[in-house]
This record gives sequence, C-alpha cells and structure tokens, in this order.
Amino acid sequence: MAEPLDDYIDAVSKALALPVDEAWRPAVRANLEVSLRLGRLVDEFALPDETEPAPIFTA
Repeated sequence: MAEPLDDYIDAVSKALALPVDEAWRPAVRANLEVSLRLGRLVDEFALPDETEPAPIFTA
C-alpha cells in the first residue's frame, strides 16, 4: 500500500510533467517530510490577534 507522500509525489510529478527517477524518490520523500514538519511548526505558532504584518523592504 502506498504512503500518502508517495501518492503526493506521483500526483505532483504527473501534474508538472516532471519525472522523478526511482533512485531520487527517497530523497524527495525525505525533503517533503522535513518541509511538512517545519511548516507544521510555523502553523502551530500562535499569534495574537493584534499582530501586524511586517513592512515590505525592497533593495
């Protein structure tokens, strides 16, 4: 049975017409796991309602 991340890799690879070689799948999966873990940390960080967005800086 395929894991959800494997299904996601297959779907995105197909949608982007970007073949993922079987040798690269473990690295792609590991990268997604790290990205999702870091994203979860950001998402779980509670901000007060009065928090203002940061200004935009341009160079």
